[in-house]
Amino acid sequence: MSQYPLDPAYLINDEEALRALFPQVTPIAAKKSVKQLDKHARELIARAPFLCIGTQRPDEQADVSPRGDAPGFVQVLDETTLLIPDRPGNNRLDTQANILANPAVGLLFIIPGFDETLRVNGTARITRDPKLLADSAVNGRVPLTAIIVSIEEIFIHCAKAFRRSKLWDPSQHQDRREMPSLIEIVLDQTSGRPDDPDEMRRLNDRLEETYRTKLY
Repeated sequence: MSQYPLDPAYLINDEEALRALFPQVTPIAAKKSVKQLDKHARELIARAPFLCIGTQRPDEQADVSPRGDAPGFVQVLDETTLLIPDRPGNNRLDTQANILANPAVGLLFIIPGFDETLRVNGTARITRDPKLLADSAVNGRVPLTAIIVSIEEIFIHCAKAFRRSKLWDPSQHQDRREMPSLIEIVLDQTSGRPDDPDEMRRLNDRLEETYRTKLY
């Protein structure tokens, strides 16, 4: 695969050159990183129905994956430990396999209506301890595993990205129908869509049925 030809004269290759381009970090920004959960971080986590988890693959390629559930789905086990239950997905197990190869993780907690986010960095392990998993059951269905995150760094991220993107502004919401469905996109990227429109409709209906019946 060809790579876009970047001009090496303008590439930044070390941190010193990078920092020379920007104003010095403010004292409060430098100090806002903490090592354990305080009351504010706990409340933000309790309110969050969504997070992104960043991991690194064995080949050192980066990966990020979404996790979503009812607010409070991430459990606080103690002041430095979180539990993220695994829910049914596509069974690629990218995040879990990455953690087994490299336990370093980064979490970004997002709360609808909040422009600020909470960032958590640490190391992760995977558990199938039934005592820990029991509290994450939904509709009687217990997750097969959970990700345990040992916190090393926590800080709240400012609102600029969300203010610029206007993420929560309904007037900026786009019409999902303007693009193909998920299954149509995947088929376009792999084996191709079926010629029969009725078959394509059945595939879309099957995906929606999975959403309705297999979230847990």
